[in-house]
Amino acid sequence: MADIIIYGKAGCPHTKRALDAYPEAEFRDVLMNPKDMEDMLGYSNGQRKVPVIVQDGEPTVGYNRGS
Repeated sequence: MADIIIYGKAGCPHTKRALDAYPEAEFRDVLMNPKDMEDMLGYSNGQRKVPVIVQDGEPTVGYNRGS
């Protein structure tokens, strides 16, 4: 199974859709932990758009499938 991390914000509809699509993912709330925000910005090249989905070390910024 692939390791998946979703960086996002609680209450964000895009983050919720990503979490619904990847129920096995580890969720990291970037508003609750400054280190998670720092890590997310590293993966997203400084973009503050959520969610950032990291699967097998490869990031995807944003999620709009199923909208």
